[in-house]
Amino acid sequence: MIHYRDLGLVNTRAMFAAAVHGGFAVPAYNFNNMEQLQAIVLACLETQSPVILQVSKGARDYADETLLRYLGQGAVAMMKRVAAEKGLGEIPITLHLDHGDSYELCVSCIETGFSSVMIDGSHLAYEDNCELTRRVVAYAHRFDVTVEGELGVLAGVEDDVSAESHTYTKPEEVQDFLARTGVDSLAISIGTSHGAYKFKPGQNPEIRLDILREIETRIPGFPIVLHGSSSVPPEAVDTINRYGGRLQDSIGIPEAQLREAARSAVCKINIDSDGRLVMTAAIREVFAVRPAEFDPRKYLGPAREALKAMYQRKNREVLGSAGKAAAILAAIGG
Repeated sequence: MIHYRDLGLVNTRAMFAAAVHGGFAVPAYNFNNMEQLQAIVLACLETQSPVILQVSKGARDYADETLLRYLGQGAVAMMKRVAAEKGLGEIPITLHLDHGDSYELCVSCIETGFSSVMIDGSHLAYEDNCELTRRVVAYAHRFDVTVEGELGVLAGVEDDVSAESHTYTKPEEVQDFLARTGVDSLAISIGTSHGAYKFKPGQNPEIRLDILREIETRIPGFPIVLHGSSSVPPEAVDTINRYGGRLQDSIGIPEAQLREAARSAVCKINIDSDGRLVMTAAIREVFAVRPAEFDPRKYLGPAREALKAMYQRKNREVLGSAGKAAAILAAIGG
């Protein structure tokens, strides 16, 4: 058993309390390799934002669970070193399992140093979702690991998570679900979608803020999570298509709607596809402009810088998390 505190990580409790009261959302960025991890940590350090490093089941299989533990520990070490070199304050970092699909997977992540896990039983019948989530919470809380549950189903495809259509969260179920499971945060379905093809051409991209507001009235102040919140930057899509890609009709969530949601009880916003698109766009451009290039540093380096710039802008302009790290660390220390 490796406890997350031994790796320098934190759980999400103080982050979410600060976010709910401060009108911002903590960025939850997915990563699959070292360059993505570096871009996320450096962007959040330089904007003084808290950050949740997200690992899906697919990413965990891809990177190997032992390597992920070292990456999580390395992320904290890199943050501390760069903070000292640049005279910046340190930031709180959470390592989180995204869309855990079984009790056994959540236990394995907790035992290898994750400080937060999501158990996604949203595809199950309501009673089964409650029971699975309750079991994970009971185990996780023994080690002060925070747990995210989910009600409702998001459309779209991302790694092993796939659904053809939305099942919006029923506001009348949320109080019972929280009481029966003891979760620390709740992912809801209000129209965001997984992947880069969230809406069809001509369709009005809009998330159901009315459902969000009704849920807030039923569980005031409780941390809410939005999955599938990439905005699918058109400039990245254009670059990919310009240099040989075939991403047609890629449409994401308008950032103005995400900013409005972040001012409410939405305290965690998940962003994955935007990172994939920006990274792919930068790599394709290098390959097209310099076709003789074969040094991974020469195409992964520019991709890392493009990612870093995007994450910095998200923190400042969309999530409102820039400058919030110190207060969270103070709350944890106090």
